[in-house]
Amino acid sequence: MIERVRAVLVTPDGTMLVIRRTRPGIPEYRVLPGGGVEPSDESREAALHREIHEEIAGKADIVRLLHTMETDDERQLFYLARIATWSFDDRTGPEFSAEGRGEYALEEVPLTLEGLDGIDLKPEEIAHVLRGAVGAGSLGVEASL
Repeated sequence: MIERVRAVLVTPDGTMLVIRRTRPGIPEYRVLPGGGVEPSDESREAALHREIHEEIAGKADIVRLLHTMETDDERQLFYLARIATWSFDDRTGPEFSAEGRGEYALEEVPLTLEGLDGIDLKPEEIAHVLRGAVGAGSLGVEASL
């Protein structure tokens, strides 16, 4: 089974970092930073730290596992994390130089219902989970900042 890890990266300003994906022939959408767990990763959390470093040259403090999505052949684990520094210019992930992958742009989105409603966050299931948690005030990261 393929495992992927992604992070809801909450900034000190109460925004979250998302990657805007622009690909030929597909409407623009956003994804959370992250990627596949590799055999060399010591843990899922180690994989997430590696992915955050590759994609946004950042270091995050993982707060907790927020949600798990599973299909027959893939498991995605979504973590809630705090991040204070990042640099999209210093990213090193292999996907950024691959031909035909489209554009990756880093954005800060308000971690509010309005902010979430203003973007097409994929997969829809995590967008729904985030809307529910933000609407109920149960995300819990606010007290951790």
